[in-house]
Amino acid sequence: MRAALEDPATLFVPVWRAHNFVTRTTQALSAQFVAGLHSFRDTANAEPILLGEFRGQLCFAVEFPADMTPQLDADAEFCDLRSVAGDLVWDEAGILAYARAMVLWRERHRYCGRCGQRTVAVQGGHVLQCSDSACGHQQFPRIDPAVIVLVTYKDQVLLGRQAAWPAGRYSTIAGFVEPGESLEDAIAREVWEETGVRIAATQYQSSQPWPFPSSLMLGFTAVASEPDIRRIDDELEDVRWLTRAQIAAGEVALPNPVSISFRLIEDWYDAGATTPLRDEPHARLWSAPAR
Repeated sequence: MRAALEDPATLFVPVWRAHNFVTRTTQALSAQFVAGLHSFRDTANAEPILLGEFRGQLCFAVEFPADMTPQLDADAEFCDLRSVAGDLVWDEAGILAYARAMVLWRERHRYCGRCGQRTVAVQGGHVLQCSDSACGHQQFPRIDPAVIVLVTYKDQVLLGRQAAWPAGRYSTIAGFVEPGESLEDAIAREVWEETGVRIAATQYQSSQPWPFPSSLMLGFTAVASEPDIRRIDDELEDVRWLTRAQIAAGEVALPNPVSISFRLIEDWYDAGATTPLRDEPHARLWSAPAR
């Protein structure tokens, strides 16, 4: 670790106020790395966190205090990853998400949950251990599994909106998995609680890390046994069934293409349409990234 930190070829991923460092040009957006620990050793919050190898070079995450402005590359800027992830190449988006999630995890576990003493980082920053040797309790980075599902009935999909969202925004149904619950059970429960619709069958589609701060979105499609909507709670302001024609006409604003929610809708839409969803001139998207 010491040798890696002193190696001038080692890369560092800066994180400041939960934002990531990027370079924006007229052609593209790219992650901005910093080489050389000496350039920020005295201003970083804590020891860097080992992220592993990135494109053949060792890579660490480094956090800067929120009450200071890091003096780094003047041509780069700190951005909310949710607003730029879709413009980055996949491996750069991944390493920035990794760095952000690890920094937030360390920030939120500064004290031992068993005895209340300070924790210290060990094993390259991937374990936080109680500083009291009589306790020695260890904490590890956590992932919060959440299911996100596109429910269909014949030629319609079920979308909902939260009251806090701007008018017109709709998305797929989602929620966190409860302790002792299978993914399939979580889907059936979330859909029932939020819409009153019963699920007859589910199928896994894909997953997406969502480090805001530590979620893993597990995407499914599901078939409803009947179309009646009976909202059980007030989590959603509105729930409705939509056809491809209504989506193509822009009746609702769909999630940002960087999200797994959009991918679920797009795969369903394109499977039964002559024109791909992204080519529909009147289809609307959220003005900001969605989950």
